[in-house]
Amino acid sequence: MSIGNSPEDERPFEDDREQARLSVGRALKQARIDAGLTVDDITNATRVRIAIVHAIEADDFAPCGGDVYARGHIRTLAKAVHLDPAPLLAQYDAEHGGRPAPTPAAPLFEAERIRPERRGPNWTAAMVAAIVAVVGFVGFTAFKGGDDSGGAKTQVAEGSTPSVSKSASPTPKNNKPATPKSDPSDSAIAAAPQDKVTVQVSAADGRSWISAKDHNGRLLFDGLLKQGDSKTFQDSDKINLVLGDAGAIQLYVNGKKIEDDFQPGAVERLTYTKGDPQVG
Repeated sequence: MSIGNSPEDERPFEDDREQARLSVGRALKQARIDAGLTVDDITNATRVRIAIVHAIEADDFAPCGGDVYARGHIRTLAKAVHLDPAPLLAQYDAEHGGRPAPTPAAPLFEAERIRPERRGPNWTAAMVAAIVAVVGFVGFTAFKGGDDSGGAKTQVAEGSTPSVSKSASPTPKNNKPATPKSDPSDSAIAAAPQDKVTVQVSAADGRSWISAKDHNGRLLFDGLLKQGDSKTFQDSDKINLVLGDAGAIQLYVNGKKIEDDFQPGAVERLTYTKGDPQVG
């Protein structure tokens, strides 16, 4: 005769406790269902793609592209369904070999920062030099013509009344080409062309890693923006962005400020076209 509970009596209690420990994906899915939200609702609220939401809820983190992105998506989805992300992140780290050690960002991107950029010909400087040469030639010609009878002919060609007086200025004021001046603008993208998409990324509230590609998938920038730094990208069709810490970033698209409420530490993948900003 045994005293107390038999092993058979204790087994259901252990099973209940084991069932109560949900996986990360199942916990997020159950919280979403309890909140009465669909996957589309979560995607619209977080900008995390539908396919990635489905994969995470099935405990498949491969589509996230790595542990850093997976942790960012878990944090974002947990906040959207009103869960504390800390226990889920700890469970994810325990199941995937621990939290990855942070990589020093400055040495990684120092070469990118100091690498001289390839620049095209400086057409503005060439134009200014050409204008200076023309002005000098016209002035020299007018000055030489003022000492002989050819002065009157020179003045007629320049559009003024013929005069034989030598007291007049040898260089007509109306013929001096004006040096082209650029109108100041409030920002680098205030006059963004309508036939292109222009995106300005500013690290207003901290530093963040960013990546930018054009419509052909060509990498425009992959590096770290320190607080106060900014980058401007332009393409004929679209710009694809990845923000490592979206909460620290302020975006201007085609001259307009993007008012999305990005969360600190959240990883965001964004695409903007010539028609943006637009809803959705």
